[in-house]
Amino acid sequence: MDTIWLTGAQWLAVLRIGLGLWWLESWRHKDKRTWFEGGGITWAADIAAKHRWTPVRSGFDVVVAPRPKTMAYVVAYAELALGAGLILGLLTPLALVGGLLLNVLYFTLMIHDWAEQGQNSMMALISVVALFAMSWQTWSLDAALGWF
Repeated sequence: MDTIWLTGAQWLAVLRIGLGLWWLESWRHKDKRTWFEGGGITWAADIAAKHRWTPVRSGFDVVVAPRPKTMAYVVAYAELALGAGLILGLLTPLALVGGLLLNVLYFTLMIHDWAEQGQNSMMALISVVALFAMSWQTWSLDAALGWF
């Protein structure tokens, strides 16, 4: 593989780190007070209640609705953990799969609002490329520790 300036593995590390910064920004820009008081889950509940797919509506009612504060913390701190893991290259394959799952869940919830899909589709694409290209081989704690 011919590249300019960096090696292919280094460019993949840049892509992985950039995705990590994107996840950190998703965590950073949340109004934590409103989010942890249930604002984010209330917004998602409104969308889920109107969803055209019954499994999405019922799944939300069973998994998320009974525990809105817990789910608010899970989502927010998953974004923080994904960002840190990808930037540091720590448990990178798990972070990439976890991030991809969060993007897919968001895609599914927001299936009828295409305005929201651009960011998530790019994040999902980067996750797939970084996962299958094993982007943790360079500039990562995983590589330093000999993991994966």
